[in-house]
Amino acid sequence: MDVPRAEHPGAANAPGAAMKALIARLYPICRSITGPGVRETLGILREQIPLEIREVPSGTPVFDWVVPEEWVIRDAFVKDPSGARVIDFRAHNLSVVNYSRPFRGRLTLEELRPHLHAEEAHPDWIPYRTSYYQEAWGFCLPWNRLRAMGPGPYEVEIDAEVKPGSLTYGECLVPGESDEEVLVSAHTCHPSLANDNLSGIAVAVELIRGLMARKPRLSYRFLFIPGTIGSITWLALNEARLSRIRAGLVAVNLGDPGIMHYKKSRRGDAAVDRAAAHVLGARGDHRIEDFSPYGYDERQFCSPGIDLPVGCLSRTPYGRFPEYHTSADNLDLVREEALAASLETFRAIFAVLERDGVYLNLSPKGEPMLGKRGLYAALGGRSDTKDRQMAMLWVLNLSDGRHSLLDIAERAGLPFELVADVAETLQAHDLLAPAAGRVL
Repeated sequence: MDVPRAEHPGAANAPGAAMKALIARLYPICRSITGPGVRETLGILREQIPLEIREVPSGTPVFDWVVPEEWVIRDAFVKDPSGARVIDFRAHNLSVVNYSRPFRGRLTLEELRPHLHAEEAHPDWIPYRTSYYQEAWGFCLPWNRLRAMGPGPYEVEIDAEVKPGSLTYGECLVPGESDEEVLVSAHTCHPSLANDNLSGIAVAVELIRGLMARKPRLSYRFLFIPGTIGSITWLALNEARLSRIRAGLVAVNLGDPGIMHYKKSRRGDAAVDRAAAHVLGARGDHRIEDFSPYGYDERQFCSPGIDLPVGCLSRTPYGRFPEYHTSADNLDLVREEALAASLETFRAIFAVLERDGVYLNLSPKGEPMLGKRGLYAALGGRSDTKDRQMAMLWVLNLSDGRHSLLDIAERAGLPFELVADVAETLQAHDLLAPAAGRVL
């Protein structure tokens, strides 16, 4: 089904334009779950961020899976009797079924038809199809072009090979003061699909650039991986370090004009779930959905034997925009202002995770006298005086070593940023101190 779309007023800002430019540069590349297109994509990202590119050999066991052989494609076409290419991989890389096995032959339309994929519902769009784990080949084309094809015969060729190689993924760690980590994952396996998921890749790159400009409290690990097999591979190879991950987000579909959606982690009440709900609740129209074992790589990170607190942040979710997995998911679908708004939503969630903590009231017997410390005077004349005063009282009352700042913001119905600012003020006046440890 289609979901509501939100308009974002105002001119696109510099980050939005930079992200759109990166998407435009990556858009023509033919990517898959393995192969040269992924390496080319990661090489471009490494020009902007300190990305570690890792290769995992074909045949490597990863839990119940095995890293597949690598796919390499050079050309693919269908020529009509006049020699004209009626289907041409060079014109659009969705025109060949992704991971098609090599083929060469001369076929009538009747013989070729089982290998042709078109959508009558969208007669001018090329659909996206894959055959990662099947010995198959095929082509995708607009329905209107299929209808116009004569009986043939047609010259058909897919110049491709599936051979031993490796699965390639990128990893970037932005170290913080703590070795506790926030995980951000974006999938790199789709060919020329701009929203799904070049938008997620572009937002992740901009997030890294921002985090590198300062020293965060938490560490942030970014993965640029092929869908499903990439997350399974990373998890299998990094199981010993998973205990460090305190929160995570899958970044996907972040450039379309839809409203923001958050899909909860399997746990449902993890810190990242609550932080996302708090941020989105203050930002207008949005939807929050319960976890389901279907969608993007959150289902791997939230599998029962892993159970990481990883949610999925998107605009329009998996399969719910008409352009999904078609050639209409192009540069026109992705908006600079939507990318910029998505980026700010991630940053706001990060800000909650960064600043949340559990505190102790150092003057817990009765309400401390704020006036003699100049705290009431400091509030005078501010437009938000009443809210700040209430935030101060709530923080003092609930800072008992059991309630976090996010707990307090939720219970008081106040913005988290205000509660965190007040907590800093109270610390500066020796009325508050961090409890032993922090929570996430």
